[in-house]
Amino acid sequence: MQPLDFDVTNAVGNDSAIQVKEIAEHCKTYKGSDAKRSIFQLATTLALFIGTCGLMLYSLNISYWITALLVLPAAGLLIRIFIFQHDCGHGSFFNSKAANDWTGRLLGVLTVTPYDFWRRAHNKHHATSGDLDRRSIGGIDTITVREYQALSKPHQLAYRIYRNPFVLLILGTPFYVMILQRFPFNQATNFYENYQTVSVSSIWKSIMLTNAAIVVCYGSVAFFVGLGPLLAIYLPTLMVTAWIGGWLFYIQHQFEDTYWEENKNWNIQEAALLGSSYYALPKIVQWFTGNIGLHHIHHLCSRIPNYKLQECMDARPELESINKLTFLDSLKCVSFKLWDEQKGKLVSFRHIEPKGAL
Repeated sequence: MQPLDFDVTNAVGNDSAIQVKEIAEHCKTYKGSDAKRSIFQLATTLALFIGTCGLMLYSLNISYWITALLVLPAAGLLIRIFIFQHDCGHGSFFNSKAANDWTGRLLGVLTVTPYDFWRRAHNKHHATSGDLDRRSIGGIDTITVREYQALSKPHQLAYRIYRNPFVLLILGTPFYVMILQRFPFNQATNFYENYQTVSVSSIWKSIMLTNAAIVVCYGSVAFFVGLGPLLAIYLPTLMVTAWIGGWLFYIQHQFEDTYWEENKNWNIQEAALLGSSYYALPKIVQWFTGNIGLHHIHHLCSRIPNYKLQECMDARPELESINKLTFLDSLKCVSFKLWDEQKGKLVSFRHIEPKGAL
């Protein structure tokens, strides 16, 4: 492993050397939940979400244009609910494992995401992020320039199609959230928990029990309000939630100066701090997204609950300069598709094509 103390001048934009170990120790002081804050977040957000869905149902009797306008705040609230589920998966929303797991499972019915499977897969993402030799489940598939050039033309085309923003984000994220998560055989199983292989039966149990709960929950709602109104309200809400969530996940690691290293040179703390972005968003958007834009801090210490991330950054001002992306900056990241090992950055397909190539 490389030493923990190193110069990240390019990331910070000045001549000061940042000690990753020192920053990691700073972040650790913010881990651990405050049960009152977590319960307040959960209660108020669920109340707002249920109330918004109620308004959408009522608006169907007036105009579907009103319903459509309410989709965005409903999706924003569902994103926030997913962040609570996400915190539960990291053991940071409550200090009790049972409270985290059961809250996460119940919220998984609203987000249609099987909590136990997702938790294990996502924690593997944290454990391997930025490691070129352990690219696996939990991240967006990224290959190197050398690997791309070694592919056959059909496989290069397939990768280009996969990395097309319309395919990856507009089509791919709703399809994955609503369809692929329903089927255990579509989920990878090669990950570990507490140094033991997670059994296939455990994955089946998580996914199928979530599916059963979804059928019971939404079947009951459909019985009282009708299947048509339910689909008119919840289907577009889920789609917009998937688009927003997919974009946030994309931009958290797919930026030009992100971090990738071969395993022999890979360092988990360097990968966390340098391989994750700080997505500077307006305060209202930051509220809806549960501060997940402060992703470099989250990856450095995943036990920090969402409501302490801003406090952690405010107490260490240099964190605000590391891998900072504005919304306009993030739009440029859509073109980055390949990791250039020589330049140490993500590049576009145009970067490796001869001049004049289509």
